Amino acid sequence: MDIKGFLDVSFVDWDGKVCSVIFLSNCNFRCPFCHNVNLVLCPEKLETVPFKIIENNLKRQKDWIDGVCITGGEPTLHSTLPELCIKIKKMGFLVKMDTNGTNPTMLKELIDSKLVDYVAMDIKAPLTLEKYSKATDVNTEELLENAKKSIQILIESNIDYEFRTTVVPTIHSVDDVKQICQGIQGCKKYVLQEFDVGIGKEIINPELKSQTFSEKEMQTFLNVAQMLIPNTKQRGNLRQIEN
Repeated sequence: MDIKGFLDVSFVDWDGKVCSVIFLSNCNFRCPFCHNVNLVLCPEKLETVPFKIIENNLKRQKDWIDGVCITGGEPTLHSTLPELCIKIKKMGFLVKMDTNGTNPTMLKELIDSKLVDYVAMDIKAPLTLEKYSKATDVNTEELLENAKKSIQILIESNIDYEFRTTVVPTIHSVDDVKQICQGIQGCKKYVLQEFDVGIGKEIINPELKSQTFSEKEMQTFLNVAQMLIPNTKQRGNLRQIEN
């Protein structure tokens, strides 16, 4: 398992829970607003973290850590992901996985085997090839169809999950959010994430760094989404690995 980062304590990666965070390498998307540049584009630049170090940290924090969030990159690209989940579950922790949904076979295996307790799936854009290609910088119908399958798997499952979208100027509009909500209606929870690049941080497309939505614009996105999915929340940006 190519673990490229570990955060021992997080209060923001799993709503209502204290967790540790494991970062896995590689991704099959190239979202221009992605914060984890080295993790996605050149993971070989990052030091690999032995699982033994993570295991020792988790043992020390067993009394007050609820679970472990596995993120990336895209975790489901790793064939050994189930083994990692098994190790964590055997230690008595809950497991959350962040995913882009492009490996529905792996997702279903993890759910059916009860190896994940919560799934956060990114919905990058309205579920059309044109829109998804713009948001991911990858033009492939197969990946989009896989994402649609994963949406259905989660909606039809009994697992706790959320869909989430990071809204970015020049990529997303109010109508885009409306279309996304129409494509995931009936879901348990939807989260709108604010795009904001911190000082000294990098993203795949640096031209987007200075572009953010105002509080008023974010409220408009939220109002539109809640009309279709009442359980829509707003959240700050995604956790970033320290390169």
